[in-house]
Amino acid sequence: MTAFSDEAGGPDGYRSGFACFVGRPNAGKSTLMNALVGEKVAITSSRPQTTRHAIRGIVHRDDGQLVLVDTPGLHRPRTLLGQRLNDLVRTTWAEVDVIGMCIPADERVGPGDRFIAGAIAEIARTPKVAVVTKIDTITEAQLAEQLSAVAALGADAEIDWAEVVPVSAQTGAQLDLLAGLLLDQMPPGPPLYPEGELTDEPEEKLVAELIREAALEGVREELPHSIAVVVEEMIPREDRPEDRPLLDVHVNIYVERDSQKSIVIGRKGARLREVGTQARQHIERLLGTPVYLDLHVKVAKDWQRDPKKLGRLGF
Repeated sequence: MTAFSDEAGGPDGYRSGFACFVGRPNAGKSTLMNALVGEKVAITSSRPQTTRHAIRGIVHRDDGQLVLVDTPGLHRPRTLLGQRLNDLVRTTWAEVDVIGMCIPADERVGPGDRFIAGAIAEIARTPKVAVVTKIDTITEAQLAEQLSAVAALGADAEIDWAEVVPVSAQTGAQLDLLAGLLLDQMPPGPPLYPEGELTDEPEEKLVAELIREAALEGVREELPHSIAVVVEEMIPREDRPEDRPLLDVHVNIYVERDSQKSIVIGRKGARLREVGTQARQHIERLLGTPVYLDLHVKVAKDWQRDPKKLGRLGF
């Protein structure tokens, strides 16, 4: 993984490195990453398999710098896109200093968790931390039961957890502890990124992800996996005064079928206007400037299974 390097180094005892969060879809990985970074750098949704890129967020601490990599949920793929997302996950695992496996506190440990635990067990030399998420949704007795199940999960997969940490991204419970424990697994070294930088993702990719997040809300079960977003152009409006800038953002939203296009657009365009309004608020907050958002919905038939279309859409 490439990163900025500060030759001056950090203070004595300073550590820096990469950690990735893994887990089955909807285990709370993206929400946890955003909470640790302190800003929205990864999109979240109630829909499984929302994350499609390895998104990096940067946590700055006095004792070190933690670069968090949010990956797609590992799953049994049904499409070429699914296979490529799994390949991305496994490539990321091989490059990080520590793997954090997210296990939701409010769901029983199941086959999906055992599948992932078995997979990360093969990365023999990388420390693994079990992160029990969403502890604000359960009782102390339920948490004790889940922690026992997580210990058993590790034993069955022959993983010696470096730490087991219960957290809540919603309330902030034990997030600072988790960041410190992850940093303890990192090698001594200088900061990898400049102070204040929260992500190394290009603005176009972050904008596309915010639009896809808005498009995912309230749609039918089969639709989330069929939506792809491409930012075609981001240019300042030329005829605007300096104190009233406006950024023109032109975007194509791709789906696989005409029926899906109708769902995204909605009756008389109402659904697409909702998507634009919601996404624009987040984009303006991200970029710090007013935005004119121009959205178009297009059909790219069966793009999840077509290598050429996947390439054009950035996968």
